[in-house]
Amino acid sequence: MQVSRRGFAAGAAIGGGLIVAWWLFPRNHPNPLEPAEGEHAFDAWLKIAEDGVVTVAVPQLEMGQGITTLLPQIIAQELGADWRQIAVEPAAISGAYPNLALAKRWQSLWDPYTSGLSEISDDYLAHRFATGERFTATADGTSIAAYEGACRHAAAVARVLLAKEAASQWDGAWEDCKVARGVVTLGENSATFGDLAKGATRWAPPDPAPLRAQPPGEAAREQDTQEPEEAQGKVDETTFPFPRIDLPSKVDGTFQFAGDVRLAGMVYASVRHGPNDGSTLEDFDAAAAASVTGLVGVVKSKRWLAAAAETWWSAERALDAMNPEFTTASPVDSGDMVGRIDTVLTGGLSYIMAETGFGAEGIERFDFARKYEVDPAFAAPLETATATARFYDGRLDLWMASQAPEQARKAAASAIGLNVEDVALYPMPAGGSFDARLEHDHAIEIALIAYELERPVQVSWSRREELIRARPRCPAYMLLGAQISQDGEGALDGLRFRIAGPPANLEFGRRLFDDLTTTAAIEASKDKRDPLAIEGAVPPYAIPSLIVEHAPVDIGLPVGRVRGNSHTYTCFAMESFIDEVARANDREPMSYRIGLLSNDIRMANCLQRAAQIAEWDGGVDQSGQGLACHRIGDATTGARIACVATALQGEGGVRVTKISAAVDIGRVINADIARQQIEGGLVFGIATALGSAWRYRDGLPSALDLSALGLPILEECPEIVVGFMPSEAPPADPGELGAVVAPPAIANALFSATGLRLRRLPLLSDGI
Repeated sequence: MQVSRRGFAAGAAIGGGLIVAWWLFPRNHPNPLEPAEGEHAFDAWLKIAEDGVVTVAVPQLEMGQGITTLLPQIIAQELGADWRQIAVEPAAISGAYPNLALAKRWQSLWDPYTSGLSEISDDYLAHRFATGERFTATADGTSIAAYEGACRHAAAVARVLLAKEAASQWDGAWEDCKVARGVVTLGENSATFGDLAKGATRWAPPDPAPLRAQPPGEAAREQDTQEPEEAQGKVDETTFPFPRIDLPSKVDGTFQFAGDVRLAGMVYASVRHGPNDGSTLEDFDAAAAASVTGLVGVVKSKRWLAAAAETWWSAERALDAMNPEFTTASPVDSGDMVGRIDTVLTGGLSYIMAETGFGAEGIERFDFARKYEVDPAFAAPLETATATARFYDGRLDLWMASQAPEQARKAAASAIGLNVEDVALYPMPAGGSFDARLEHDHAIEIALIAYELERPVQVSWSRREELIRARPRCPAYMLLGAQISQDGEGALDGLRFRIAGPPANLEFGRRLFDDLTTTAAIEASKDKRDPLAIEGAVPPYAIPSLIVEHAPVDIGLPVGRVRGNSHTYTCFAMESFIDEVARANDREPMSYRIGLLSNDIRMANCLQRAAQIAEWDGGVDQSGQGLACHRIGDATTGARIACVATALQGEGGVRVTKISAAVDIGRVINADIARQQIEGGLVFGIATALGSAWRYRDGLPSALDLSALGLPILEECPEIVVGFMPSEAPPADPGELGAVVAPPAIANALFSATGLRLRRLPLLSDGI
């Protein structure tokens, strides 16, 4: 399938060309990056055309986070390319692009028995798994951690090979060549990348590749602009900074999503699902659909019914006419769910998941205790589940957005009895995801429909079906008890953090890696410890004795991952609790937090900077200012944010008028994208805090369209001011910081404004 070099390719090619593998890659992978006529592959990451275009392969799903700009930017800066000559194509599913960082983080999901044996064994097993299973999943903000090293190495190798070819033509030393803005120079001689590309592939690659002293990122801009000035006497400032590659096509509407794929003879399908995964299709009136113009066929499964027609609307009308009926075993009810969690919170089975300092031995009493509750929440991305498929000659082609493409491919192959090698998945970008596209139910459905109809078909879930089939972020109830020092300063001597909720990550892992049904995944995970359920529960504060427990609960509802995941509820509970402890001991909230941060000066700096931006007044009564901070990751590589929210109550209800945030994400690769991610996360967090509460009745969620979610509209979005802290630490992901810190900051602001302490998310679940 031939596409423009500057477009987003939809292919999974296996081709030739020189491949220079990164040191963590097995040496026997064929190059998955296939050069077209006039192009020359330098390795699995980039190819250079004779017209100078540098095409970068991106093995991560573009879902709005800008990864199709970030990885090419890393390569462009290390290579010395002109940003205007960079093109992008999604990488083929291949073991050449293992997400080792995520594989290691999720080891408890794909191999719970050996996880944590030792650092060496974890690294080895994660490498073997990620390469062997072609694990390229996009999740948990691991893209830069997983791929920056590989991208820099690939670009450095290509830079040296171009310099070697140039030096051979000019009878000079390649080490003396300068490579910048797509041009190689040596004295008075110069040549473009396109001039040198063909000859450069004949040279042996350097081992190790010499990386530039300044790593890619905002701090490297000065270097980027100075080198070409020395080489050519002029700098075109329009080249810097690095604008998003996908922005122009998204603005003019030419950017292609899964729903934009068109194949010859293609039809459109719509699907009806039962209220939950235990539903069974009992009856439907097939004859009633015969009168619908353009109907092509009907496909039924045990738990869903699909209609295909010449238009999606005709397919939807056919389903309405057939009026499918489902029976549901053990329908989910919110009241029952709450009862189960409450029971386990105060006395059920639990596991000690983290213990620091003196641990349980250092806690003799509880001087202050509070309970916090977090309801289920949905990802609800703008683009619903959509996929296109073509089954022919024993092969299946899939066009879809997937955060875990190899797992989706395997599930589709299994559904219709094919070998996985007989399924080609062409990765498409997603119109948002928030982890919704880690699930692959629609890949199974489209495979079955295309197999049954034997013609190309596109399926798009309606918003109702998206919400019925979505697996929400799990509900969690939390008890925090503190032992307060007797020195009158209110310092924390000990803290016990008990979390009751489903082992959501284990359930998700069984679905993703073992292809289990939700019912089977729940059963396989029942009463088991979930290491990822407590992420964010160990705070950056220096607490002499800390113990974190997880009490797994079977709530009868399939749950999954949503932006922020466990950090959403752990941050809300911790930062609300710290605020309450400070108030109860007549301590100013910011200085109280800083006093607990002796082990994390970077977080203390963020707090001071956020307070400066917001003109923090101490959160005094009626001021409406509230404070929260959070770290995602460890003390060395973690991302940090401090946030001051101003929330006021008026005639129209509660409104957030301003959010000020200070962020430390280490070395910043692209400031514009980082700012977009923080701002978007903060708005997502506002929706989490002030949106509509989710309730289940007879197996169905209370809201079945976007208008019922209580999402903030443009008019309701506050002024947002974000400041970045200078840092030389490794780059950390900004995508989830705002989403998790905004709710407790808003809750604390509402306390300042109204005097009411709200301990349940969404905050207005029960009114104010």
